Amino acid sequence: MENTKPKRILALDGGGIRGALTLGFLEKIEEIIQDKENNPALRLCDYFDLIGGTSTGAIIAAGLSIGMSASDIKDLYLNIGDKIFGKKRSWLLNPLKRYKAEFDFKPLEEELKKVFGDITMGSDKILTGLCIVTKRADTLSTWPILNHPEGKFFEKNKGMLLRQVVRASAAAPSYFVPQKIDVGQGEIGAFIDGGVSLANNPALQLFLVGTLSEFPYKWPTGENNISLFSIGTGTYTKKYDADKIAKQGLLGWATMVPDLFMEDANYLNQTMLQYLSNSPTARMIDSEILDLKNDLVTEKAALHYIRYNVMLETNPLQELGFQFNEKELDSLREMSDAHNKDDLYEIGKKAAAKYVEKKHFNY
Repeated sequence: MENTKPKRILALDGGGIRGALTLGFLEKIEEIIQDKENNPALRLCDYFDLIGGTSTGAIIAAGLSIGMSASDIKDLYLNIGDKIFGKKRSWLLNPLKRYKAEFDFKPLEEELKKVFGDITMGSDKILTGLCIVTKRADTLSTWPILNHPEGKFFEKNKGMLLRQVVRASAAAPSYFVPQKIDVGQGEIGAFIDGGVSLANNPALQLFLVGTLSEFPYKWPTGENNISLFSIGTGTYTKKYDADKIAKQGLLGWATMVPDLFMEDANYLNQTMLQYLSNSPTARMIDSEILDLKNDLVTEKAALHYIRYNVMLETNPLQELGFQFNEKELDSLREMSDAHNKDDLYEIGKKAAAKYVEKKHFNY
């Protein structure tokens, strides 16, 4: 009898410490699939054929890929958040010290080594398809690094240490220094956070990895063939004072450039995936094109697409049972404030209870 089970993809956004929010969703998803498959020992790596992530999403994706449960990763993540995003370096207190980044990268590397040891991208300890999205800064190219043995660059990449690849994906410019990796034949690449690309939300990139002819998977498209679950790290509507924006100088514009590009990239990913699917979780993109419920770029949906995220704003959070003042909201949205990790996890957990439905997993 032919196996008609769709290929399943799990895509995890970047977002620094806000990745704690993702974990609340993952625990709920794991609970649902264990019940669905009547197997309390089932892990997400058993259910999904390809798991991928960017930045903090790469850390979580890598943990899931080696068989860690969502709860295991939650406990780890909440424990190491303070170590990774510890005390910021101060240029004011040390004006003569030429720091290259805001945080010391050593605690992050130490924690990743404890979890992943010397597992390589080609190791059979990785139990499912894995894609870590990073950015090679010296060539300005986005790299989806795969563990598939038939990948074009697998022979060069299979010896890369998983912890170094994850560290590369999480090396947000100004937060952590770049990660240098031997990419084969003695060539060294300098890698930075995959979020500094169109793939901070890696869902569209993973759909391409799974279906394009030049990637190794070559899965057929179609709503019954591809099931893609995408999880965010929280978002909010950004609006700045027009007069202040018009008057700001070069430094002000330089600090805004990452937000300008990442916002467009996230909306482009969401727009294209809703345009390709009949998503039951479609959200309003903007006040002009709305949620694309009446639009489909192909004759039939190219995939089954589910997106879970939370608006980090007063009303949506109140609906989930949380009360934050404006100062607390600003802190909650900050990607490097480890003090919020427990609150973010609880927000994700409450949101998952409200938004994650069993029928989403009928494909």
